[in-house]
Amino acid sequence: MPIPQFQTFMLPILQVLKDGKEHSIHEIFEVLAKEYSLTQQDLDELLPSGKQTVFTNRIQWASTFLAKASLIKRTRRSYSQITERGKETLKKNLSKIDNDYLLQFEEFVEFRTRRPKNTAPLPNPTPESEIINVKTPEETLEDAYQEIRDDLYEDLLTHIKNCPPSFFERLVVDLLVNMGYGGSRKEAGRAVGQTGDGGIDGIIDEDRLGLDNIYIQAKRWDGVVGRPEIQKFVGALMGKKAKKGVFITTSYFSNDAIGFVSQIDYKIILIDGKRLAELMVDYDIGVTQVMTYKLKRIDSDYFNNQ
Repeated sequence: MPIPQFQTFMLPILQVLKDGKEHSIHEIFEVLAKEYSLTQQDLDELLPSGKQTVFTNRIQWASTFLAKASLIKRTRRSYSQITERGKETLKKNLSKIDNDYLLQFEEFVEFRTRRPKNTAPLPNPTPESEIINVKTPEETLEDAYQEIRDDLYEDLLTHIKNCPPSFFERLVVDLLVNMGYGGSRKEAGRAVGQTGDGGIDGIIDEDRLGLDNIYIQAKRWDGVVGRPEIQKFVGALMGKKAKKGVFITTSYFSNDAIGFVSQIDYKIILIDGKRLAELMVDYDIGVTQVMTYKLKRIDSDYFNNQ
């Protein structure tokens, strides 16, 4: 089942702590994972950054919100305990605890609406609709980051399609070299884009030692790439007694083409326009860094070594 939004975990966390004893975050993880019948695949699901699991992120933020509302307190590193306010809350037999419920507590409102010092106060109280968010701060930030990347992907493809075919061949070379293929840029440049041999646009070394070759087809297209084009490419590989190839296009592949590749005894990698743009961003081809944000957390070891 999908992992619930972080607010869903607030009441269950409080119920885990209802005995008044200290409980570790790992205990809470185990209880809630079992309660929600989460599979290992669910628990391994990562945020887009790949730095933390979605489950861990949502449990931690649910705990943070409870702590900011003084329903629980941090007793020591990775341990929490219910407060008297938390016990009183449980006595109400609520069906859920969410941001809307927590807004009755002054500490939580201050946490959610705090502004930098020496800034003018808001002309009107912040509407609840602006305070309540079903996503954790990291998820909100990563959604915005992904939106920026998606816009960049579209811009990259537009620029590629407006450039001559020879530029696209050079782009493919630059990308593959940055990914670790082909040895030096000069060696790769001689290999790619010069064979023009029956459905093959280039050849590049698989590694710097040249232990194997990868055959390349690069198509700067707008329309769908269908199965016939892939079959033609495979036929060209057969003529070279080769087993590995990469087909790169600025458009996309038909389902029939994708299905064909999965059924043959050849290692064919299909890279469509979106994947091409993603790789260009990841390997710094045609893009430049504008700014960097660093997210930091408390180093608990530092404070425990007093």
